[in-house]
Amino acid sequence: MPRALGLTRVAVVEDHLLFAESLEVALTLEGHDVHRIEVPEGTPPAGWLLTALLRVRPRVVLLDLDLGPGGPGTRLIEPLVRTRAAVVVITGESREAVWGECLRRGARAVLEKTASLNTILATIRLIGDGRPVMSREERERLMLVYHQEKQELAAVRARLDRLTPREREVLGCLMQGTTVREIARSSFVSEATVRTQVKSILAKLEVCSQLAAVGMAHRAQSRLVAH
Repeated sequence: MPRALGLTRVAVVEDHLLFAESLEVALTLEGHDVHRIEVPEGTPPAGWLLTALLRVRPRVVLLDLDLGPGGPGTRLIEPLVRTRAAVVVITGESREAVWGECLRRGARAVLEKTASLNTILATIRLIGDGRPVMSREERERLMLVYHQEKQELAAVRARLDRLTPREREVLGCLMQGTTVREIARSSFVSEATVRTQVKSILAKLEVCSQLAAVGMAHRAQSRLVAH
């Protein structure tokens, strides 16, 4: 028998069909009014997902971060919180800095997709009862991780901004695995010239090897994409 609960309107925003359907069934059996917002194929109009959610007027939103053509889920958190919806992020993302960012934007909790359905249902019950779903210490710890990474990323961006357009081009080639010899051949310059450019890149990025420079650039790029 379903547990007798006060009706809670829950919106599920998840582009993985099987997972979304599992959530919908479990929540419906629990006695909730469930609205699954399907992410359309192709690129939906800007603001489409938010408009669809506001039309439902949910009390709780179960939100994935990777919505494919729907864009990053993080951008939906703040406008949903302003409507007094309780946002619970359910994600496959394991980086604590991303979890901290979600909390900073106003999410009530962040759960991994490996969390059991019972854990998700229990989280919704706590919200319905007006009780906290994460300890203050854990929230503060995760937000601190986010702020620390944000500061580190700002420092990396400042170093990358020192590069000339040509140095950015060379670094981009190195990120793709292109060798110095191949860069020189395709650019119609000597290997010595490219090595001089690489040396300048390492100095400006304050690293000691091409591998470190490439790793720094990839990390900065991945966080920019996440935003």
